[in-house]
Amino acid sequence: MANLVFSFSYATINFNFARKINAINISGMDMRIIPLQQRTEAFVRLGRYFAIAAGGNIPDGRTDHAKLLQNLIESKSVASLHNPWFVTDNIDYSLQTWADALTEKNLQRWLARYADGLKSIKEPRTVAVVMAGNIPLVGFHDFLSVLVSGNRFLGKLSADDAYLLPAAARLLTAIEPLFAPFISFTTDKLTSFDAVIATGSNNTSRYFEYYFGRYPHIIRRNRNGIAVLTGNESTAELESLSHDIFHYFGLGCRNVSMIYVPRNYNFTSLAEACRQQYGHLDMHHKYMNNYTYQRAIFMMNNIAFIDNGFFLITENVSFISPVSVIHYQTYDSIESLHKQIESEDDNIQCIVSNPSDFKRNVPFGKSQQPELRDYADGIDTINFLTGMGKQNSDYEQNAVK
Repeated sequence: MANLVFSFSYATINFNFARKINAINISGMDMRIIPLQQRTEAFVRLGRYFAIAAGGNIPDGRTDHAKLLQNLIESKSVASLHNPWFVTDNIDYSLQTWADALTEKNLQRWLARYADGLKSIKEPRTVAVVMAGNIPLVGFHDFLSVLVSGNRFLGKLSADDAYLLPAAARLLTAIEPLFAPFISFTTDKLTSFDAVIATGSNNTSRYFEYYFGRYPHIIRRNRNGIAVLTGNESTAELESLSHDIFHYFGLGCRNVSMIYVPRNYNFTSLAEACRQQYGHLDMHHKYMNNYTYQRAIFMMNNIAFIDNGFFLITENVSFISPVSVIHYQTYDSIESLHKQIESEDDNIQCIVSNPSDFKRNVPFGKSQQPELRDYADGIDTINFLTGMGKQNSDYEQNAVK
């Protein structure tokens, strides 16, 4: 009961912060666009704080914004209490991954190709972002993209990931106060926006299209990571692949849920590599409940599977696999597999393989460490945001007609 009280209290703190930022948005503060260099410098500093938060301890000596940094660190515990899938190790991994990405060099290299488009933005527009909640800070790239492009961010958080991003946003506005009127969160119906970025399933995307189709929009659907094995992978490569499969319990859109293997492939080495790296998952009750349930379903329906004690491998053509289940398909030649994978391009987020001649290929162990330019669903978010003015103008003209 004490945990419930603590969780509720902390949620109130975070959403009070969200309402406070909303109030700032409508108070008539200066809404001029922040210079690009100033925007990127703020995110570089935020990245350094993420690295500290991932470590869990504020270093000795004076640290700017120590209270807000402590708030971010404490938000990890609250997020874990609220969502059992958000174990602290996974939150720390997400924070550290972003810390590694948010360097001055990375940001400058990422944004260099959009120099003309970023300069063309003279008036900030409000971008509503409907976020998923499958893994910690899953919406951070959209948060970063909207703000670094000079636009206003209006976030609708998933109930499964409602604590981490508001804490990060509060820290960012302390680093750069000019961001304050550019950031808002809402738990109500989305109103007063110019464009939409929405992430969901194939089912929810139909509703997003209905409600947001008349606005400039990016609507993301189900996609998954896949892997291609040849049978010649080393133990180290298979252990790295296990991270691509099981990190975040396999809940991320970049997690590998389908493996293509040569006909008559022996899964023993892969199973052992996964067991060595992720055997501890048998201690996570929610994960093991899924494993037990799926195993029972397979047995009742006489579906062939390989049982590895905490995960199941079964032949299935679906790219979407349940938690604790890995699907596989066989192939006869890499050439024929290329054609098959190309035909499924709309269902694939990334491909883990060696050889690396597949589109959206990433090395073993790197699927959950995308670069800033690795856009979800292959849709260039910055390109969309910098071209939004023209799109909105077209929409307004059509609306008048």
